[in-house]
Amino acid sequence: MTGTPTLSHWINGSSHDGDSTRTSPVFNPATGSVAKNVRLASTGDVGTAVAAALAAFPGWRDTSQAKRQSIMFNFRELLNARKGELADILTAEHGKVTSDALGEIARGIEVVEFALGMPQLSKGEFSENVSTGVDVYTLRQPLGVVGIISPFNFPAMVPMWFFPIAIAAGNTVVLKPSEKDPSASNWMAELFAEAGLPEGVFNVVHGDKEAVDALLVHPDVQSISFVGSTPIARYIYETAASHGKRVQALGGAKNHMLVLPDADLDLTADAAVNAGFGSAGERCMAISVVLAVEPVADELIAKITERMKGLKVGDGMRGCDMGPLITEAHRDKVAGYIDIALEDGADVVVDGRGISVDGEETGFWLGPTLFDKVSLDSAVYQDEIFGPVLSIVRVGSYTEGLDIINNGRYGNGTAIFTNDGGAARRFQNEVQVGMVGINVPIPVPVAYHSFGGWKDSAFGDAKAYGPSGFAFFTREKAVTSRWLDPSHGGINLGFPQNH
Repeated sequence: MTGTPTLSHWINGSSHDGDSTRTSPVFNPATGSVAKNVRLASTGDVGTAVAAALAAFPGWRDTSQAKRQSIMFNFRELLNARKGELADILTAEHGKVTSDALGEIARGIEVVEFALGMPQLSKGEFSENVSTGVDVYTLRQPLGVVGIISPFNFPAMVPMWFFPIAIAAGNTVVLKPSEKDPSASNWMAELFAEAGLPEGVFNVVHGDKEAVDALLVHPDVQSISFVGSTPIARYIYETAASHGKRVQALGGAKNHMLVLPDADLDLTADAAVNAGFGSAGERCMAISVVLAVEPVADELIAKITERMKGLKVGDGMRGCDMGPLITEAHRDKVAGYIDIALEDGADVVVDGRGISVDGEETGFWLGPTLFDKVSLDSAVYQDEIFGPVLSIVRVGSYTEGLDIINNGRYGNGTAIFTNDGGAARRFQNEVQVGMVGINVPIPVPVAYHSFGGWKDSAFGDAKAYGPSGFAFFTREKAVTSRWLDPSHGGINLGFPQNH
């Protein structure tokens, strides 16, 4: 499109066009129009970014913790003061409403604040006089150049799950954000430069599979952090690990909410709507299945339906409750599950197609959608839909509901709604899921705990942020030290026995 701006990469402290001439359109989902284009990196462009990060690593590694923390604190202050700018970028390119965008940024700032504790986290251990005159101590040191590949649904928060900890620990970063909403990453990189971060420590390359593959196999990239769908997470893990890299690859989800008969159904209905339709359902921690233990299903559906009627769908800049989906193709794919539900015998309680919206007709709209009596064999239940679609599955008991959750291929997040403390405690022990909410629908841990699921929701051993994130971005070195005095006793080729 003539006159449409083009977003470039951010390499070595400034905007960088790269060698590739390929670009991709970036849409405003609320209007359906192309707002800008983004450059798609070639393998060579990724190599340029990695080279910049590699050159910057020795200096950044050897920068004092006090200086690193000062820069990180500056970044936190600037981010907090100008978060409204970033929220507008998120709304314009992702479509999420402003309040949701600000919430995303707040959760990212939590991780920045966690990274401010790096001096405490990075302290090693010391054992004095393990043998006569010999001391042993451990150090935690950075890996080097680390790669981050982030998804479209949280263009600010997910990168901040990784890069603040990586940088605070002394690593240098190459971030490859989603090409669907890339501008937030450049904005954060520029802000970090304003905070005093040296050139080359934080680089952003935009692109598609070519850029991803270049990061996965580059010999100077020491680790890969990824969030996205399960098939891609598995590919990322297998490819990067086969090239000797550390990998944390977080995949997809099909999160269940188990509702027991003693639950507060008003609280539960509020939670189901918030967790099912917030961010237009485009989040890996969304509740997509409500397991209603009879006889509560009819009453719960009535309460959920009533709340859905009050939701305002439209442009996120206009004070709406829910915005559009990220692309037209994704909107059409999600809407297609309504026909699948009907074919498979489910009841379509609320159909989100053809709704009235506060926005341009050309936007990528789909309203909140509710299914009842969904079969476990249906694609509606089996697939990660990643949209504003909530399914009700009726079950006869706690045990039946638990078995459904545990038999699923995913194990990202889950929740139980009940007033029975014993049932909740039993659930948290028995459920085979990595993050559990008790009367909390979206149990995303705070920054000083770690985020990650089980089963097909995660590949690799390291969770994101928190203690696991710090361990992932550092490696331990053990040092055995003896300072000899004049009476050390001369040469001894035997195994040390001077206890």
